[in-house]
Amino acid sequence: MRITFLHPDLGIGGAERLVVDAAVALERHGHQVKMITNQYSPDHCFAETATLDIETVFQWIPRAIFGRMMALCAYVKMILAAFYVCFCCKADVYFVDQVSACIPILKWFSSGRVLFYCHFPDQLLTKRETHLKSFYRFFIDGVEEWTTARADIICVNSKFTAGIVKETLPRLRNRQLTILYPSLNTAFFDECQPVELKCLGDEAKTIFLSINRFERKKNVDLALEAYAVLKSRISEKQFAETFLVVAGGYDRLNVENREHYEELREKAKALHIPDEKIVFLKSPTDQEKIQLYRQAAMVLYTPHNEHFGIVPVEAMYMKTCVVAVNSGGPTESVEDGVTGFLCESTAEAFANAMEKSINDSSKVVAMGIAGHNRVKQIFGMEAFAEKLNNIVLLQ
Repeated sequence: MRITFLHPDLGIGGAERLVVDAAVALERHGHQVKMITNQYSPDHCFAETATLDIETVFQWIPRAIFGRMMALCAYVKMILAAFYVCFCCKADVYFVDQVSACIPILKWFSSGRVLFYCHFPDQLLTKRETHLKSFYRFFIDGVEEWTTARADIICVNSKFTAGIVKETLPRLRNRQLTILYPSLNTAFFDECQPVELKCLGDEAKTIFLSINRFERKKNVDLALEAYAVLKSRISEKQFAETFLVVAGGYDRLNVENREHYEELREKAKALHIPDEKIVFLKSPTDQEKIQLYRQAAMVLYTPHNEHFGIVPVEAMYMKTCVVAVNSGGPTESVEDGVTGFLCESTAEAFANAMEKSINDSSKVVAMGIAGHNRVKQIFGMEAFAEKLNNIVLLQ
């Protein structure tokens, strides 16, 4: 079966991790897979993309107009990509995610079925600071709802997202939404060889890791604040043996990435976190990321109401205890008190959990092992690939 993916920006993020895993999974089931995207750079992507058939189209169209109308530009680029696909490389199934505006084009000008994977309603991911922005978003939101409803199959990444989608998009309240949890390519993690991380402090025995894109909505400030609170609670000797790594996807073309990276560095200084106790890593390689998981005592996952969140799953597979905000997708992936800690979104609550890695390290290690077993049972690549293949084949 010919399956074509349409994805706006094939960079580094949870959505990109999902589509790459989906493409690899469907290829392994014998399907002919092609990926169409508006933005792709071999220097800013997941390693597995090197094995995929990827074509970049309409990359010359800007991401925004004078820093505004990003959604409109994304819609235009994906609609044009859909026209290109319909007339140049038709498929039996189209896998679309993030931008639903292209779905009607695929329905009108091809005979293939459309699967739309909804990570989260786009209209809930934007601010409306002015009346003009609200007016603009009124039309964009309407397009999102109408075009999403045109898909033949709609998948979501969690029960939490399914509820939000039906609440936000009235046209979908009576539609069947198939929950397809993002997977983990465990074989890739197993085969990844250890690498040396020179960025870590020499005295670091207890490493805390925050890994997210450098975006404000990821609430990475909370990790810095919690580390500062922890510093005030433990002895100087204990703190000297700790270290905080703030790592994440960084795209130099993304204004927010550049701004927020500097904001976080300034925040760390304002909180009097010593320079030798913290490092900020831009877009670590897959090998570096996996090594960070191996060496971390805890992963601090700070987003509030995250749609799913692949980071806790990756961390648990690497036998690392997870501390996450008690909302959204992590409430389905992390088993509180067993594989990690689900906390209120406060520095004090996170610091309480972090302190256990120092005062009760054996329990934290046991939780990491429990997390590994949980991922193998629920989020393994095999289960994901089998379910996705059945969805594609309408079984």
